[in-house]
Amino acid sequence: MKILRTGVLLILLSVMLVVVGGAIGGQNGLKIALAIAVLMNGISYFFSDKIALASSGAKPVTREQVPRLYAVMERLAAKANLPVPKLYVIPEAAPNAFATGRNPHHASVAVTEGLLQLMNDEELEGVIAHELSHVRNYDILTSSIAATIAGAITYLASMGRFAMIFGGVGGGEDDRERGGGLAALLMIFLAPIAALILQLFLSRTREYSADETGARMVGQPYGLISALQKLGAYNQRIPTTSLPPSTAALCIVKPWFGSGTLSSLFSTHPPLADRIAALRELTIVPSRS
Repeated sequence: MKILRTGVLLILLSVMLVVVGGAIGGQNGLKIALAIAVLMNGISYFFSDKIALASSGAKPVTREQVPRLYAVMERLAAKANLPVPKLYVIPEAAPNAFATGRNPHHASVAVTEGLLQLMNDEELEGVIAHELSHVRNYDILTSSIAATIAGAITYLASMGRFAMIFGGVGGGEDDRERGGGLAALLMIFLAPIAALILQLFLSRTREYSADETGARMVGQPYGLISALQKLGAYNQRIPTTSLPPSTAALCIVKPWFGSGTLSSLFSTHPPLADRIAALRELTIVPSRS
């Protein structure tokens, strides 16, 4: 059901991109929209992980530098039958973590120095299991594709607004007489909002799924519950300085940048209280060794 829901959301975003392109520029607009989608998805597929790691200041670390992190990661990766991702540490006091990479064989997990200092072993295990779940479920690739399509829709809408100032939009005078001009105007102003809401809903869905999968990977939800409680408390007091806002959607909890935030309607993360409540309701049958 979760896979089906994700597929439906991606299809809706793709259809919206094509419709926006057609409404704004007719047949040529549709072709431009498709070209933008292919180009941006290609860039996202191959380079989104490198961009996220470089922009956050993440540094690769060895087993000798962070033996506790490697021990947890190697144990959970073996349990989930996954390759061990490349590990990075971000010089950041605010505790957080994110995974990136297009598939399990090209995955990286980055944690902040604050997270390593504040989490006990059980909490660290819960955080790493959550990030490995993103890797196993191909969430990073899915979220990147959704983000690039939503970005393309916003870009096309901006082009449409610019074109409207200098001569109108749509497929021609006949189209406007049949209401095509009105449809194009609606697309220009409403499609970016709809695309953003769909993207955020997809992101929230994947967070709930990673919480559940991570708890089942460990065998109990209590470490992750405690980690989320601690992450929420510290990220309300310690502003994030290294992570850029563009990387915030990847993080296990929404970073605080020391300024006001938008309504929770436009948040990439579900409320922490709701995530913790969902974890408390999980029924996990212990595996027999």
